[in-house]
Amino acid sequence: MDENDPRSRIALALDVPNLEAAQALIEQTQEHLGVFKVGLELYTAVGPAAVEAVRAAGAECFLDLKLHDIPATMGRSVACAASMGVAYLTVHGAAGHESLHQAFIHAGSTRLLAVTVLTSLDAAALEGIGLTGGPRDASDRLAKLAWGAGLRGFVASAQECAALRASLGEEAFLVTPGIRPRGADVGDQKRVMTPADAIAAGADLLVVGRPIRDAVDPAQAAAEIARQVGVALSQ
Repeated sequence: MDENDPRSRIALALDVPNLEAAQALIEQTQEHLGVFKVGLELYTAVGPAAVEAVRAAGAECFLDLKLHDIPATMGRSVACAASMGVAYLTVHGAAGHESLHQAFIHAGSTRLLAVTVLTSLDAAALEGIGLTGGPRDASDRLAKLAWGAGLRGFVASAQECAALRASLGEEAFLVTPGIRPRGADVGDQKRVMTPADAIAAGADLLVVGRPIRDAVDPAQAAAEIARQVGVALSQ
């Protein structure tokens, strides 16, 4: 898809418990969105059928499994995911260089995305698991580790996006969860940003979940976020 088309810049998180709910959400919003994210909840419930539902709709599938394992397992798992034709697949940057490199060499045409710091974590939470320096420093360290293993896609809060863009350059593909329209409930997310601000910070793909999924009219919510992204891209 054209990178200037808002549909290619928004991934809707299909965080729903069953295939029927996922298919309904895809049908309601696919006029405005071109990427749908299958995460742990849906994939655990229905498996590859979730990927097939997205591809059957003519959309790109973002498989968000956040793989983190030993090198051999990472390589085989990534190969299996790539064989399903997913456009994007997440792995944890903290898996280390060798595991990330095995993932990279088995990914084929699937774009691997290294998860740096979850948007539910703040500086205090990071310190609790032994990562010092706050989210920006941790994101930078993990992104550079993944870069050295061959990856060029990264998942980070939009609040770290501008710093990563400056550090890694234009070749980096930056994905930002925690996107919330102005005034929306942030839920359990700690580091959020509006769609327009995320685009201005250098994000390539915005992940949106609850603001669309839980809206009274998901189609209208998707259309409004696509409009905001379109305006930001035009500027």
